[in-house]
Amino acid sequence: MKGSSALLALFSTLSLWATRATPIVSTEPTLNHFASTANPNISLQFVADSGVCETTPGVHQMSGYINVGTGMSMWFWFFESRNAPETAPFTLWLNGGPGCSSMIGLFQENGPCKVNADGATTVLNPYSWNNISNMIYIDQPIGTGFSFGTDTVNSTISAAPFVWQAFQVLFESQQFSKFQSREFVLATESYGGHYGPEFVTFFDQQNALIDSGNIVGEKVTVSALMINNGWYDPLIQNEAYLDFATNAPGYGQLQSNAVLQKMNTSFFGPGGCKEQEEACYAAGNGTASNKICIAADNFCVDNLFVPAVGNRDSDDLRQNSSALFPPEFYVNFLHSTSIKNKIGAQTTYQECPDAPFELFEKTGDDARTLLPQLGALANSGLKILIWAGDADINCNWLGGHASVLAMDWYGHDRLAATPFTNITINGTPVAAIQNIDNFSFARVYQAGHEVPAFQPQAAFEIFQQIINDEQLHSVTV
Repeated sequence: MKGSSALLALFSTLSLWATRATPIVSTEPTLNHFASTANPNISLQFVADSGVCETTPGVHQMSGYINVGTGMSMWFWFFESRNAPETAPFTLWLNGGPGCSSMIGLFQENGPCKVNADGATTVLNPYSWNNISNMIYIDQPIGTGFSFGTDTVNSTISAAPFVWQAFQVLFESQQFSKFQSREFVLATESYGGHYGPEFVTFFDQQNALIDSGNIVGEKVTVSALMINNGWYDPLIQNEAYLDFATNAPGYGQLQSNAVLQKMNTSFFGPGGCKEQEEACYAAGNGTASNKICIAADNFCVDNLFVPAVGNRDSDDLRQNSSALFPPEFYVNFLHSTSIKNKIGAQTTYQECPDAPFELFEKTGDDARTLLPQLGALANSGLKILIWAGDADINCNWLGGHASVLAMDWYGHDRLAATPFTNITINGTPVAAIQNIDNFSFARVYQAGHEVPAFQPQAAFEIFQQIINDEQLHSVTV
């Protein structure tokens, strides 16, 4: 792994490439197959080096399906690191939703290219995270993005085994086995505040079972967890809608006094959001709790989230509800039959389809907390970054910060006593941060929900420091 200065030449070259549109060269794809010897129900099928999106000479890519069960095809797109792929870390990117495609992250945030307004050509992204890491983007659960087949996932907990199963076949395969021993970063956003803590916890549990001989499998050892604008603890973060609408730091009061008073009553009053969320927490995770948690979630969304947003864009308070950034040009690109053929996609792309979301909705998963799992991971010493763009209302940074302040871990008191300090790039402040050993929190200035879309250079520098196992700090590039 290289420091920032080592990437200057790379960025200079990429910036030249990125100034012109890159039409896709038409080639017939060759479909490759790998079947697991350990489990006949899981397999891999992919197209190698399609030439789509990543057009940097010599950089390898693969796209296709991980069959994680009978009739369950999970879409993935992998890009080799542009720099030292043989030693670079391995990063999994997951978008949230639940039920939103990770192609959002690939094309709008931190992937190798951006799609132009014509929906047919691309430009290279000089701040792509595959500058310094091998990157894999996965659409999960089934039914999301290009994934297709039978979807049985109705909660964060039930989603984890399928993602683990995907890595069983990936790490068994010749194509991906070399990455198993690399530093493994799980980077995610939004509902990733649920996914991230649960998935890493499940992976760790499976690793322990493998070590003890209780199961046979491929170990999936996560070395760092990054979650931006995450949804961790609904009780805390629903109250944060009131706090953020009252005074969004740097932006001021978002809603009228009358709206704020109604929100206050909706949260604290009898039968309000606070009372209903506490009842959901007390009900546990059994099916009997579903009705309680569904009611809590519906009430809090309608009476806290919706009025906090008003006519603004929920993902960027600086835009109205017809927000045009980041643009959706990539969706037309992925709807192209020729592009689908080149990359091996077998179904129509759906960015955030209703069906996977509705299964989660029926269990009240959105109303449940994953803060205990996150706190346990922080207590274990895992490298963790919790960060957020400060213009996001949806999973705003006040709620994210209040969540980590509430975590039960050894650094609890130190984090609360640590003042925010600015980190800068070339002297310009880009984020306010707190560092406690392997744990960092960052408020990224002037960024919405998709941090790398709004602040690509700052997001890249922060990502680089995490994979270099550094505390967040200022840089000169």
